Amino acid sequence: MFDPAVVDPAVSFLADLAGAGRALELGIGTGRIAVPLSQRGVRVHGIDLSSAMVERLRTKPGATDIGVTIGDFATARADGTFTLAYLVFNTITNLITQDEQVQCFRNVAAHLEPGGKFVIEVFIPILQRLPAGETIRAFTVEPTRLDFDQYDVATQTLFSHHYRVNDGQLEVFSIPFRYVWPAELDLMARLAGMTLSERWSGWNREPFTSDSTSHVSV
Repeated sequence: MFDPAVVDPAVSFLADLAGAGRALELGIGTGRIAVPLSQRGVRVHGIDLSSAMVERLRTKPGATDIGVTIGDFATARADGTFTLAYLVFNTITNLITQDEQVQCFRNVAAHLEPGGKFVIEVFIPILQRLPAGETIRAFTVEPTRLDFDQYDVATQTLFSHHYRVNDGQLEVFSIPFRYVWPAELDLMARLAGMTLSERWSGWNREPFTSDSTSHVSV
């Protein structure tokens, strides 16, 4: 996911929307997007809950001009206002309740200048592509590694399970996510005073269709 083929189209898309304004990244992490976006001349500020990830950001060339607020991006406030806010690479699903996701949209709206834009990129749940009655999808099956997603339709939760064998020792961990549909995101935006401007299947502005597996929405 750090490959230029993945990062560069996202950075170009965001730089075009930011123009000469400031950009706010929710879940800035180690700066995978923020650093190259800053190098394109965009003034970037981030919000992140993990001090350890922000410390890694600080070691990267070009990160000195990027400010960071430590906190939950659903509620934490950064100083000033922004032309652009963005939440990419499925990070919205780290908020595991609908209320938190709604609050995130409201928090973004409070940060935006009049006419500002919020970009969100996230996968489309694959439930309709699973065999009838199935709720599990394996996406890595190797001799020393197994990864699979398990969908709980009743709670709209996705549990990502990971198994690793390292030096003969088994490591197991699971991470919960809340998957969210495009129409649900549109309603969250309306509750926060925003409306959908454009939606694409990817960063190169491919048309969004019923076959799309993810979307970039403004």
